[in-house]
Amino acid sequence: MTTAGAFVGVGEWLARREDLSPNQIGLVDMATGARLTYRALNTRARALAALLSERHGIRQGDRVAALAANSPEYLDAFFACALLGAILTPLNWRLTVPELVGIFRDCEPALVLHDAAYAGLAAEAAASGGPSLLDMASFPGADVALASRALPFTSLDGEEIALILYTSGTTGAPKGAMLSHRMITWNAINTQVSWGLRENDSAPIFAPFFHAGGLNVLTTPLYHFGGKVTLPRDTSPAAVLEAIQQERLTLLFAVPTVFQMIMESSDFSKVDLSSLRFCISGGSPCPLPIIEGYSARGLEFRQGYGLTEVGVNCFSLAPEDARRKAGSVGRPVFHSRARIVDSNDLDVAEGEVGELVLAGPHVCSGYWRRPEATADATRGGWWHTGDLVRRDTEGYYYIAGRKKDMYISGGENVYPAEVEGVLATHPGVSEVAVLGTPDAKWGEVGLAVVVCREAGTLTPTDVLSYCDGRLARFKIPKAVVFTTALPHNAMGKVIKAELYERYVACAQTVAPTSN
Repeated sequence: MTTAGAFVGVGEWLARREDLSPNQIGLVDMATGARLTYRALNTRARALAALLSERHGIRQGDRVAALAANSPEYLDAFFACALLGAILTPLNWRLTVPELVGIFRDCEPALVLHDAAYAGLAAEAAASGGPSLLDMASFPGADVALASRALPFTSLDGEEIALILYTSGTTGAPKGAMLSHRMITWNAINTQVSWGLRENDSAPIFAPFFHAGGLNVLTTPLYHFGGKVTLPRDTSPAAVLEAIQQERLTLLFAVPTVFQMIMESSDFSKVDLSSLRFCISGGSPCPLPIIEGYSARGLEFRQGYGLTEVGVNCFSLAPEDARRKAGSVGRPVFHSRARIVDSNDLDVAEGEVGELVLAGPHVCSGYWRRPEATADATRGGWWHTGDLVRRDTEGYYYIAGRKKDMYISGGENVYPAEVEGVLATHPGVSEVAVLGTPDAKWGEVGLAVVVCREAGTLTPTDVLSYCDGRLARFKIPKAVVFTTALPHNAMGKVIKAELYERYVACAQTVAPTSN
């Protein structure tokens, strides 16, 4: 039986950490050199909570939007809102004004927090009868007197919403995933238990806070555990490597494209990386050349899988399996259950591809004001991820692609992620995306969009012949186009909607093969 008010909400974490380790450094801002202890972080959050409540009338359940780059003030806002029971709604600063207006109409924020860089964008989006604005530069900082007036709400069971994170909207109108105090807490626990975090761990955070990967891959797990978060405002490879060496950081999370850029930096072979315990790759499968490049420097990879709605840390592949199980996301984390189901939500046979469904305390509370979308995603008591996966005989999971990405060629299902995984091992391929395109004979065939490591070094025949013996004939793309870069979202995932718009209507059919 749950005792009323027994759940420790996210807003209380800093106070608990101050009790346990008041002088431990919890945040380093590389831009200003500021080093904030947990006592200072707790004071800052409580002072801001009092200001939001007293001067802006923010109460439990109110939405507070944030349009800003990563900064200590952004984290102040996250914990201050959590203290009040308000719902922080981070906004993607890459969005246009009409897109932001659409989000404002959906979540109806009472207040929009912004920094100097995005003040104009915030003002323009809020101009037509929207919410009031508050510049983060006016935050009170560690005002002890103001902090003493904070009146935190008490969570009953952790089900109160702490965050609304909007999906990218690349395939339709964005939906706001509701992340509760319970979900954020259990994501932190799963990360600590399944990834082997330690209380003295530290990491640079350069994924934007408007993305689940920015707040929930390592930031909130580290704060739950008493670790150190470092904000390198300059996210160039040189700056990240400098932060690792200077702060003796122990963990490095990034998407494969960022790991590639760091590895290709002239500083990679010079900087002292001995403090790193392991690297964490997410967003897409990490190519073997990257794993091997870091291994040459004595660094191992831990890989995984997650999504905004079910926690970003749902699967974990241990470093010792990085090569043996290349392409796998590993096994489910400790406090999670996973199934693979067919279109009737029945379990598929071992080795077959089906939709991944998940259950556990790390699942979100659904979509903001989208009861039908929530009901569809949660049918049968399992969260339907929309991702197609298979499980091998040892229980390791492999992503085959998104349900909407799968195409049928000559009556056979083709999963682009599988084809991309093979092509990504070509030594001359830097990045690749595979699309299904209409075909009069086969219904659909594959188009490979390829970025070469060195321009002009590959021909379409080179790419397609590499698939021979590695893929069944019906899986081999029928066409190849080369480009200088693939479009990515904030977490490094390829935006296939842009590629469809760019290439499918005018695909250049080259080097034909047969099914």
